[in-house]
Amino acid sequence: MRYSRSIKVGILKKILPPESASMRSVSKSTGISEQTIRKWKEAAVSGRISLSTDEKSPRSYSGIEKYQLVLESSKLSDEALGRFLRERGLHSEHLQLWDQELRDMAKGKQTVQEKGQKSDRQKIRELEKELVRKDKALAELAALVVLKKSSRNLWEQTRMLDSL
Repeated sequence: MRYSRSIKVGILKKILPPESASMRSVSKSTGISEQTIRKWKEAAVSGRISLSTDEKSPRSYSGIEKYQLVLESSKLSDEALGRFLRERGLHSEHLQLWDQELRDMAKGKQTVQEKGQKSDRQKIRELEKELVRKDKALAELAALVVLKKSSRNLWEQTRMLDSL
């Protein structure tokens, strides 16, 4: 069975100083054979296994990385999926949660777009009402100007007639 790097590092930190737990007790508590732990210790001492933990925890993945992992895992068979998860130190629950997160984000984006479209339609209606009101006011003003000119012309004609 293959163990992820993070599991190996965790076991090695337990058996090496400062903890210095016995291999037998760590083997019993984890279910990993003493021989396997001994090989990991020899590899760590010789420098073949680094004890630095540069693997990411599931919480530190970005949205894009989560999306890529969910996509990759969706194409795998059950056996390959188990290997995939062990190599990355993940659980199947992580993938399920991330999938749901991504679905919720997509739904949220749709509702935001729908709200934006609704407010845009409302703004258009308001602007159209204002345009109709201004058109009416302009038509009324034009009628008043025409009426004023007509009344002036009529007044001038009546004066001419009176003067004759």
